[in-house]
Amino acid sequence: MRLIIALLLPWLTFFTISRPIAGIICLILQLTILGWLPATIWAVYALSQYKTDQKIKEALGTRQI
Repeated sequence: MRLIIALLLPWLTFFTISRPIAGIICLILQLTILGWLPATIWAVYALSQYKTDQKIKEALGTRQI
């Protein structure tokens, strides 16, 4: 679901992953026609990094005694 949001409303993706300042910057970038594509790419990249971070936290959380 977040991937669809990242493609349609890139700025909203940052708010869903708790990065509001990046969301505001992305919204400003998205308001320009030329900035739409970089904003979308940035949002998809940030979302993939967020998912990776969550997997790492989960893996380390289960190994700790």
